[in-house]
Amino acid sequence: MKYSEYSVVVIGSGAAGLYASLKIAQQINLPEGVLLVSKSVLGASNSRYAQGGIVGVVHQNPDDNINLHIKDTLKAGAGLSDEKVTEEISSASDAVLNDLITNGVEFDKDDKGNLTFTLEAAHSVRRILHSGGDATGKGITEALVRAVKNNDTIQIMENSMAVELLISSNKECKGVIIYNEQTGEHEIVYSSAVILATGGAGQVYKYTTNPDGATGDGIALAYEAGAEIEDMEFIQFHPTALAISPDSKNRFLISEAVRGEGAKLINKNGEEFMSKYSDKRELAPRDVVTRAIFKEMSLEKTNNVFLNASIIGLDKIMKRFPTISGRCKENGIDMAKRPIPVAPAAHYTMGGIKADVEGRTSIKGLYAIGETACTGLHGANRLASNSLLECVVCAYELADYLSFTNLDTPKIIDEGIKKMIDVYNRSVKGKEYDYTVLKSKLKDIMWNYVGIIRNEAGLITAQKEVEKLKNDFKRQRKCLNQGEYEYRNMLTVASIIIESALERKESRGAHCRSDYTQTLPEAFHSNIDKLSKKGLSYVK
Repeated sequence: MKYSEYSVVVIGSGAAGLYASLKIAQQINLPEGVLLVSKSVLGASNSRYAQGGIVGVVHQNPDDNINLHIKDTLKAGAGLSDEKVTEEISSASDAVLNDLITNGVEFDKDDKGNLTFTLEAAHSVRRILHSGGDATGKGITEALVRAVKNNDTIQIMENSMAVELLISSNKECKGVIIYNEQTGEHEIVYSSAVILATGGAGQVYKYTTNPDGATGDGIALAYEAGAEIEDMEFIQFHPTALAISPDSKNRFLISEAVRGEGAKLINKNGEEFMSKYSDKRELAPRDVVTRAIFKEMSLEKTNNVFLNASIIGLDKIMKRFPTISGRCKENGIDMAKRPIPVAPAAHYTMGGIKADVEGRTSIKGLYAIGETACTGLHGANRLASNSLLECVVCAYELADYLSFTNLDTPKIIDEGIKKMIDVYNRSVKGKEYDYTVLKSKLKDIMWNYVGIIRNEAGLITAQKEVEKLKNDFKRQRKCLNQGEYEYRNMLTVASIIIESALERKESRGAHCRSDYTQTLPEAFHSNIDKLSKKGLSYVK
């Protein structure tokens, strides 16, 4: 295999990966540059599809402050959000958001040139910045893609995915093995700083708002390398995804901001129902709204409920929600006149690789930021629009941390890494798997047994069925193509989710069990790694 050396390697080109690459290149004099690896084209990610906006605790908003944001985040997080982490991220938001603006991100403003803020569920004040009405993620990623492409320090590798981390015998990350889907070749990249920014794992579920690439790659890589993984049972199901038919698997997100502007959830008879479940109604936390919709669908034996946005008014719909309105029209729905069919879908992975705000993991030289990481901000139930904020703040803080770190690439590769590399120099035995069919089987299992409402019998069934899929799939290391690598990673992540869900014998936030409906008085994180298997850490 050919090989290369870089001071820093960033895996993933969503908001976290793009911004980390940019800030590292801007702040640090790197002897061997930054390599930015994208599984698809640059910027293709969950971040790009984020609609509602990004939390902005900024000085331009006199109605908001850091303490209010911390209070809202901790309340939504159901006892598992880390207060210190929340304070760090909230406190940094003003500086980071203004830096984004300096780097070309344009947030929506009013006629006087002032930033405009919207409201989303479980926020006590309007603090959500948006771009292009309802295309905030697109606005941020496109601006960052332009900035990255204009920076000569950053080398870009598209249509390539990381398939194994190079971990030395003393448990340090020394680089990564990359697979190029277009050439079918593997390449060794040596580096003293590998940053995982690969996004979430929504594709392990039958119905999801996530793009096809969200297969949990970074989490699986880190787990196989021995890193600590935390709180993987907490999968956030977004309550309102466009549900045209049961056959539409990748579901278009209908932003929470639509409800923030006044839209109401109704059943098939046109009756509003959220007052039965929460005094906050449509603006209750996501887990509450999701379970309410799920229950209404079960009672009525329907595949969806409806979101009545007509009361917002045509002018405001066209200004605030041009993307959502356009997608609805493509499906024959005028959202200003007709209710939108919606249903829950897997949306966000709140657990992930345990990391601090600077991205440091339990393995030296390995960093994780964005959705693939678990910093403790989101707890058991992510507060809306905190995700993009976490992406950019942690990328910013990681760049600052690395500016004080020795980033010389490793010159000595030990025997353990040489043996690892040798696996990828050998040919793969056996024929190509039909990974499309295999992925579909896994997604059905996860949706049916590890979804919105869980119980021990279902989780054990899922565990056995996933274990059978793993035993039938003979590619533990080198695979024949990207689809096989993704399926391998999905199996790993699915197993971790199931094991963590079995361990948590309570209902908390997004993790709801019909056989353990109570919330335990003492909150704890679930931790798992490949060597010591699993454990608990209690929240102080």
